[in-house]
Amino acid sequence: MEYIRITSIEDPNFRKMHDLMGKVFPPEEVLEFSLWKEPLEDPGIRVFAAVHEGEVVGSTEYRYYEDWNVAMTDFTIIGREGLGIGRFLAQHRLRDLNELAEKNGKQLYGMFAEIYDPYRVEDLGFGGVKPMNPYVRREVLSHLGYKRLDFKYVHPSWGNDGEAVEGLDLCFMPSDDALQELKTELVTAFLKRYYTVLPNKPAKWLAMVDRLERQDTVALLPL
Repeated sequence: MEYIRITSIEDPNFRKMHDLMGKVFPPEEVLEFSLWKEPLEDPGIRVFAAVHEGEVVGSTEYRYYEDWNVAMTDFTIIGREGLGIGRFLAQHRLRDLNELAEKNGKQLYGMFAEIYDPYRVEDLGFGGVKPMNPYVRREVLSHLGYKRLDFKYVHPSWGNDGEAVEGLDLCFMPSDDALQELKTELVTAFLKRYYTVLPNKPAKWLAMVDRLERQDTVALLPL
């Protein structure tokens, strides 16, 4: 299996990856094909495909923020059982991020991720791909070390229609597992920058950020 970076919508692997996204994610979670042009060309956004025998069988997108020394996992897709794709992607992603942090003269502080909560939202089939089952994914991410940030989370729909997407948790995987809280200044600054690309923010999202800005820290809880 190969870990191949995608930097253009003209890359044949991107078409395969986008088709795979449409099979496993709800429509509101998938950015339209042509809108990927600028993100893929952005050197700060890292999109990699797991390619097995010429086919894209998995992929991951993430980014590293030098000023905060944190990363964000945008998504991880496992398109086939029995190939060890999840571990393959996680290992290569962490190796890449550690190298980026080292070049920045630091040790990676941690990584954000949005994680579905199937205990609140049950109709998440994810294309029938068993490893993408929300219960499985949640437990895998817990094993990796992700912790849930203690507040009610919503995010703007990637359709940029002003709708709030619920049923997720914002989580963080600290490099130091003993870390029990994050400064809300980091959390809100991250959320504002991350969702700059979506100008049509839902009222629920704006209210959530406003509430966060009124407190100093937010607890990290077991996932």
